[in-house]
Amino acid sequence: MFGLREAGVFGASVALAGGVAYLIWSYASSSGKEKPETRPGPRGEGKSVKEEEEEEEERRKEEAPAEETVVPAEAPKTESRPVEAAGTQVLVLGLDGAGKTSLLHCLATGSPEQDMQPTQGFNAVSINRDDLYVEFLEIGGKEDLRAYWQKYMSKALLLVFVVDSSNPQLFPVAKRHLQELLISRPSLPLMVLANKQDLPGSCSITDLHDALSLSELGDRRLFLIGTYVKKSEAELSSGVQDARDLIFQMVCDSR
Repeated sequence: MFGLREAGVFGASVALAGGVAYLIWSYASSSGKEKPETRPGPRGEGKSVKEEEEEEEERRKEEAPAEETVVPAEAPKTESRPVEAAGTQVLVLGLDGAGKTSLLHCLATGSPEQDMQPTQGFNAVSINRDDLYVEFLEIGGKEDLRAYWQKYMSKALLLVFVVDSSNPQLFPVAKRHLQELLISRPSLPLMVLANKQDLPGSCSITDLHDALSLSELGDRRLFLIGTYVKKSEAELSSGVQDARDLIFQMVCDSR
């Protein structure tokens, strides 16, 4: 009877003689371990099935097209802008002599008054109308007072800018100051009052619109109203009445 090693060799010889393509080598050692299945190599050298499978896997990887590295697209960046806090005041500004004080009195009381003195500093007026509280703040228009204008812009819920429509020589100065004011509040509603429309040679609201370049002031609520205050009349002009009603409506909407 053949030993274990001899039987293994015999089995291999029979397989080769029968033209079997794969050589099955059953080798039993004294420890009882079997030698892995082998196949004849290209030059007669035996390679294990595991080795050939690993080589085949390597060849497939080499032949396979290179995978493209997909970089996930970055999420679109959103620019955050600071939200403007709603103010509490109707800020009344304009160059010296534009008629701010007389207009403010009309807006607050609903009637003209004789002998109004120009504001030399600050003029604050608070009124209640139909349970609606409105706070007006006028700042004088002299050159030394214009430095204070910007400091009160953050408290404004509406800017009322008064222009003397009978003095076109000052339109460039008014335009420059108005544009500087609105830079810090790009969404602040603006009401421009083309005042002194009753005087001969006063500029129309259309001409004033062009002179102040109001179309370049950005996306905001913009109102341009022609006004005048005539002390001999008992009632307000239609322009002042319209401005007054619109201011109260805007204050009401902001609450």
